[in-house]
Amino acid sequence: MVTTSLMQVKIKKTLILASTSPIRKALLARYQLPFKIIAPKVDETPAAEEHPKTLVKRLAIEKARSGELPSKEALIIGCDQVAALLDSSSPLIFGKPGNFQRARQYLLRMSGKKVTFFTGLCVYNSLSGRIRACVETHHVWFRVLSDRMVCEYLKKEHPYSIAGGFKSEGLGIALVKKFSGNDPSSLLGLPLIRLCRFLEQEGMDPLSL
Repeated sequence: MVTTSLMQVKIKKTLILASTSPIRKALLARYQLPFKIIAPKVDETPAAEEHPKTLVKRLAIEKARSGELPSKEALIIGCDQVAALLDSSSPLIFGKPGNFQRARQYLLRMSGKKVTFFTGLCVYNSLSGRIRACVETHHVWFRVLSDRMVCEYLKKEHPYSIAGGFKSEGLGIALVKKFSGNDPSSLLGLPLIRLCRFLEQEGMDPLSL
């Protein structure tokens, strides 16, 4: 009876993804949990001299808290990601390029370099107000890229709403030499390993529901 009661409590919680990204939607669906989607309303402009790690954590929290709260307890997931070159005293941040020309500039700047992708994750409990947040990093070593390679990639992928214009799960794989990181899903924009721990801590274990 105790187990059944606990299960009922867990099921009453609503899981919400504060993102309209199809990639994040597909990643979260791996947990086989029902969830809703809301579009976060957040200005993603970095503050002056804001470090990429600070930026993505701040935006993930703001996105998780940006929507209209449901009438019952909900766990709201917020995420943000940027790419950055860290080979100088002032990191060079690459957000979503938005168009072909900016994506081309970003990728040519990354050519032959090690680029770090910072992914911020937040789980916000709307009832308790509790925030669980972290930043996952993933390193990408790019090949030396010619303008032809970059242009052909962009014409085929159109990755203009993705950090750095780099879509690793698609044709972008042809642009890199190697990857390094603890969680490959973080590079895709939603760190599933850490998210699973956060949901478990909030009473929503994907393996128990």
